[in-house]
Amino acid sequence: MLCLRNVGYVRDGRRILQGINMTFREGMSYSILGPNGAGKSTIARIIMGELKPTSGQVLFDGSDITELGVTERARLGISMAWQYFTDYEGIRVREYLTLGGKLKVGEDEIREALELVGLPYELYAGRFIDKTLSGGERKRVELASLLLLKPRYAILDEPDSGLDITAGELVEELLDRFKKAGTTVIIITHHEEIAGKTDFAYFLCAGRLVKKGFSREVVDYYRRTCGRCLFVEGSS
Repeated sequence: MLCLRNVGYVRDGRRILQGINMTFREGMSYSILGPNGAGKSTIARIIMGELKPTSGQVLFDGSDITELGVTERARLGISMAWQYFTDYEGIRVREYLTLGGKLKVGEDEIREALELVGLPYELYAGRFIDKTLSGGERKRVELASLLLLKPRYAILDEPDSGLDITAGELVEELLDRFKKAGTTVIIITHHEEIAGKTDFAYFLCAGRLVKKGFSREVVDYYRRTCGRCLFVEGSS
């Protein structure tokens, strides 16, 4: 089980997160939902170990991992598909998916992962990961890499960012495949349609946890609450 306990984060004197408590149980899918600037991606980076919280703890199977970095957490089985994909000059898609050959998977598995995310194997397995790939294509490659890695926890930061109108269908397929592999998924999103596809949701606003519960209930609350805020802003 993965938990955040009273997590806070301050940057440049500005409070980004305050008193965040979240629990992620194995065998379920989760979304962290909220408007832009709510602190969602900051939570993802804290879970992954890229950022250390100013206060509070990150617990994994009852152990405090707050001080562990990205590499140590990856070894524990926590992985993340970042919102913005890094270019890897000189590395082909196949090499990236297999961690340079360290991940022992067959060509059939590579083919299946690529085609599940909408990338034909024959066209992409041998291509270089560079700027000849679009942002959406690179995002799909990273999602395929998580499918092959089969981590205990997979964090997807805005998985539909840069993708086309089929993104919702892709997220559904990913959730189903991860569930079959025993991976717990945490989706960071500001789209209620994406959040509604998970089992459980946390609604974050202005760095605070506003509501938690079954995703459909939280999504309904999000629509009512954020819709009202946008109306007030637009009429001022």
